Amino acid sequence: MPSHDQLSRGLDSDIVATHHRFLAAMEGRLPHMPVDTKERYFVILASMVGKLESPEKPLRDILHEMMAEAATYIVQELGAKR
Repeated sequence: MPSHDQLSRGLDSDIVATHHRFLAAMEGRLPHMPVDTKERYFVILASMVGKLESPEKPLRDILHEMMAEAATYIVQELGAKR
């Protein structure tokens, strides 16, 4: 049975790999994304990164704040005519 440290390192590795997949997916989408969508995405992403840079803030609190802030942009994106 894996130790707690082994499990933690495995999860760290999985998270890093998923971050790389996320970057590749977004890099593929950006050239085709309308400017207004890019603007909304940037606002959400910049806000989330800013919050994550405060190590004293629990991830749970960050997620709660982000859900509230992102709601407006999500509604805009879902209502956007294509």
